[in-house]
Amino acid sequence: MSDTIHLNALRTYWNRHKTFPSMLKLTEVLSMASTGGVFKALGRLVDAGYLERVGGRIAPTKKFFALPMLGTVRAGLPQPADQDEGYEMLNVEDYLIDHPERTSFCRVKGDSMRDAGLLEGDMVVVESNSPTKSGDIVVAMVDNEITIKYLRLTKVGGWQLEPANPVYDVIAPVGSLEVLGVVTGSIRRFDRR
Repeated sequence: MSDTIHLNALRTYWNRHKTFPSMLKLTEVLSMASTGGVFKALGRLVDAGYLERVGGRIAPTKKFFALPMLGTVRAGLPQPADQDEGYEMLNVEDYLIDHPERTSFCRVKGDSMRDAGLLEGDMVVVESNSPTKSGDIVVAMVDNEITIKYLRLTKVGGWQLEPANPVYDVIAPVGSLEVLGVVTGSIRRFDRR
């Protein structure tokens, strides 16, 4: 079995259990006959930077969670396949999150932001304590209710919240408006179950 197959088996196990099993159980997970073989395979994955040893146990590194990126694929007419064997590795967290200490997620409910590409059920990445400007998509508390909208500066210098769907009205705060964070990305999962 190659190290790639071992790595994928460990990733699958981690995804289901969020931990690694004992060495004896790893023989089964990695389809190996002995713990000696497991030690060697794990050693190669430590040397490659996918795993690290922490207090006598193995733990995943950021590289462990990186996945191959197949490159750019045209959504229009098909394009010639890139024969380059070297794939870039991408960690989704590194791609979506600049400041982990200030980042959270929230799920979109409703269709008021559909023309901005945010659909019901999408997960948005929200960065708090970020400078805001007119045109940012924000999660805001307006008059004690929370929403996701475009932040817009009015002609008289105030702020309002604008939907990205013409059937909804602009929200002008009656009392208070607090930006909880700026939306910096979104994630959509296509359910195949």
